[in-house]
This record gives sequence, structure tokens and C-alpha cells, in this order.
Amino acid sequence: MSQADWLSHLLKMITITGQLEVRCAYGAPWRVAWAKSAAHEIPYHVVLKGRAVIEDPETKTARELAGGDIVLLPHGAAHVLHDGSGRAPAPTHESRGSAGWMLSQNDSRGEHLDMLCGRFFIEPPHDRLIRNYLPTNLVVRALDGQGDAHVEAASSHLASLIGLMRMESAGDKPGGGAILNALSSALFTLVLRAASESAEAPEGLLAVAGHPRLAPAIAAMLTDPTRAWNLADLAHLCGMSRATFMRRFQDKLGRSAADLLTDIRMSLAANELKKPAVSTEAVAEAVGYQSVSAFRRVFADRMEMTPGQWRRLAREGEQTRTAHN
Repeated sequence: MSQADWLSHLLKMITITGQLEVRCAYGAPWRVAWAKSAAHEIPYHVVLKGRAVIEDPETKTARELAGGDIVLLPHGAAHVLHDGSGRAPAPTHESRGSAGWMLSQNDSRGEHLDMLCGRFFIEPPHDRLIRNYLPTNLVVRALDGQGDAHVEAASSHLASLIGLMRMESAGDKPGGGAILNALSSALFTLVLRAASESAEAPEGLLAVAGHPRLAPAIAAMLTDPTRAWNLADLAHLCGMSRATFMRRFQDKLGRSAADLLTDIRMSLAANELKKPAVSTEAVAEAVGYQSVSAFRRVFADRMEMTPGQWRRLAREGEQTRTAHN
């Protein structure tokens, strides 16, 4: 079983698209404020050149970003980016290109910043899976030149991707908007890969996936989620005793293996419930439940709606999308 492909299995289950919204070209002093995002949106920022300070007003935390740094905010928290000087920002002026994204500039001659800002969109109801298992802020660095070959390869790929995004956003060529959005989607995957391979992988899914002893359990649950996994099976895959596995998994993930397996199954169930011809009983069986009443109870507990309510919501969303196209 390939441990390395846990990410493909996750992203096959969760549809994520990306969109570049603003390219910022500022001289210091400058300041950009982002309001809290909707539940199914993840803002991202790519510092191409210069430096920026990102602040979370809620947690009162600040972090300096440098050229090559990429930050994702999986919980969609409100945040502020600025040059760090504390001075009043220079006025900005905006222009919109034919591709749909905006160029925001100022006329200040201070230290220069070049930054791409956009967001990822997660198909509901999978946003809860992302919020529960990814950190509030996720920062990775393209080409830091440190660490082992795997980490350097991931960051090298990120650097190449950012280079393409820089070139496409610098011009106004046919297809530029579509290319940038496609590159944004790839950016999400590469950031998650680089973060999981980093020695400083944050708590949550990335920390478990990047842990050589625990990774087999994540791979197994994502590859074959309908199997009747128990703690003894998963511990055996990881070469640990049941008690050691439980403790280490909980420490790294912040939740139990059973919690993660249930959430994976409910996300799969949400996808299956979108299919009108598939009964709730068939969906329950497909995701590992012999009892449809037990499935309904767990689905309602995790998704905060019944399978029937989710079906109706998904159908209405599809009708709305069809009407807009």
C-alpha cells in the first residue's frame, strides 16, 4: 500500500478549487485587511518578493513572511497583512484585468512588496473536515534549501509553481485567468505535501501523515475507509502496541483514530448521497455501516443535518449552479 498517496485519496474525496483574486504591488507603508471568510473558503497569500507581517487579531499573534513564503488560513480567520512599520498606509489604486483578478498598487517608494492573494473553495460539507484537521494558519516556504531531499523536492516544486503564477499574473494573455485558477488548485496540494514533509509539521492531519510510524494508519483509512478497522489493526500496521498507537495518534492529531475514520466515512457518504439513484440504505452499506439507523444517527451528529436534509440541500445547490450556467 502506498503511504505517499494519502493526499490523493483525500483530495479525490474533497473537491477543492482555487482562484487568484488580487496581485498586490506596494511600496511601504502598506496594509491589507481580510474579513473572516465563509465556512467553505480558505484564503491564501503568496509573497513573491519583499516581506510582510501577518496578524491574527483574535489570537493576537503575528508572523513575518519573506519572499517565497506561502500562507493558508484553513479556518478562514480574519487577518491583517502589513509592512511592519506601524505607519499609516499609502493610498492604493486598483485596476481589473480581463482575466478577472485585480492589480492593487500604491505610489510609495518604500520597501517593495509583490504578493498574490486568493482563496480556495471547498465543496460543502467537506469544509468541516478541513477545519477539524488542519491548523488555523499554515505557512510553508518554497526553496528553503534546508532539510532532506524529499522536503527540498516539495519546496522546489512549489518554487516552480509560484514562478508560473508570477509570470501569468504579470501579463494579460488569453487563458491567463484559467491557468492561474488551475495553478491555484495545484498550489493547495503542494502546500499540504510540503507541510506534511516538513520537520515542523503542525498538529493535525499533516503531522500524522508526515510521521513515519503513524503514516500507515492514515494511508489505510483513506485508501480503504469502509473496512472494519479497529485499533488493534491500525496499531499493527504501525508496528506499535494498541496503547502506544492510541496515545501517539491522539497527541499528533488532536483527535482519535476512530474520530478521523468516522469523519472520512461521513465525507464519502455526503458524496454518495448526491446521487439521486442511490438509496440511503445503499450509502450506509457503502461506507461500512450494517445498520441504516446507526448511519443516520452518526451522519446527523457529524454533519449537523440528516442524510435526507443533505440530499435536498445538495440538489438545490446543483439546480442553482445549472441555472447560473
